[in-house]
Amino acid sequence: MKAIHITKSGGPEVLKLKETPKPKLEKNQVLIKVKAAGVNRSDVITRKNMNTYGKGSNETMIPGLEVSGEITEIGDNVSDKKIGDKVCALIASGGYAEYVAADSSHCLSIPNGISLIDAAAIPETVFTVWFNVFHLGKLQPDEKLLIHGGTSGIGTMGLQMAKALGSKIYTTAGSDKKIDFLNKMKLGTAINYKKEAFEEVFKDEKIDVILDMVGGDYTQKNLEILNKKGRLININGMKSLEATINLRTIMGKNLILTGSFLKPQSAAVKTQIAKDVEKNIWPLFISEKIHPVIYKKFPLADAAEAHKLMESSEHIGKILLTLE
Repeated sequence: MKAIHITKSGGPEVLKLKETPKPKLEKNQVLIKVKAAGVNRSDVITRKNMNTYGKGSNETMIPGLEVSGEITEIGDNVSDKKIGDKVCALIASGGYAEYVAADSSHCLSIPNGISLIDAAAIPETVFTVWFNVFHLGKLQPDEKLLIHGGTSGIGTMGLQMAKALGSKIYTTAGSDKKIDFLNKMKLGTAINYKKEAFEEVFKDEKIDVILDMVGGDYTQKNLEILNKKGRLININGMKSLEATINLRTIMGKNLILTGSFLKPQSAAVKTQIAKDVEKNIWPLFISEKIHPVIYKKFPLADAAEAHKLMESSEHIGKILLTLE
């Protein structure tokens, strides 16, 4: 099969299309003939840091954390899926390929009304938002949620999910074009952080939950605008992974500061997220209250161009790699 390999640490040019053997299935896995794969910022971080992520192996690495496609083979212990099922799946790696092995319990049927290709945009974003905002952050209906980076894949999906489940939503983005998009989608109160200081605009809103991918000096500003018993959840530190905070702010308002990486969570945790998502979020796709936002699709061979776009941060929503 053909697959994109990270050949060494570096820029997008280190992504190379190569022939490689099909994955061998473990007993609880299924083999998926990939129709599309989502591109995530985590893939970029892995590509830049192969010395860390590829440690202990002399082999190149196939990136990709989410796919959609058709099951062509099932493992000996798999009873909940069958050959021919069309699914989208969360995987640990290997998505930029013609075939990938996935835990059966991390695969979900394609929601009615979503195309097989577009479904590749769903797993990473929905799993991440559910685990962080609703599981760790315990966001409730009528509470207020702020997501920084509202036009990212996480942002566009997370805002829709929270709105559909009854929360009041706020967000930031870095251009008027992005703000216009968010306003047209009616995704809450959106401000251009390059023109307005979010900590000033939102200081009286008493936000209950903040999902932050920025880090750095955003951290203390986030804490200051949280409501009493508010929750700050970090899933990246694009500005900086280091922050200086005033502990009095946390103690004075009884705040919770937490965060997570989805990728290293155990198989059991991902299985539980899949069950929760299928129960609580899949009906929202079917009722058309939420939908994946796709910015651009690239052929698999053009993965380097997809990474360049991801790093530019010009996109709104998800970037996909497609296979015919």
